[in-house]
Amino acid sequence: MSEQQNPLPPTGEEKKGDSNEHINLKVVGNDHNEVFFKIKRTTQLKKLMDAYCERQGKSLASLRFLYDGERVQSHNTPHELDMEDGEVDYDKV
Repeated sequence: MSEQQNPLPPTGEEKKGDSNEHINLKVVGNDHNEVFFKIKRTTQLKKLMDAYCERQGKSLASLRFLYDGERVQSHNTPHELDMEDGEVDYDKV
């Protein structure tokens, strides 16, 4: 009987599926330049790294990407690293 009275899912439930599928990341460089990305949690971070390097005119080999102080490898995914919406830093090599 309660199912008929409340056919809509609880507030935020529809959005929860979308937010679990994608993650918003901000890449911040030593120069404090910020670039924002929205990628799927299962996408390899190489895609983000390549896009960042292309936008900044830098070589991937000349940069190191870090998340929570740990180096990020190009084959890693946000899901593997338990990433939340947040910040990825890079250092020049």
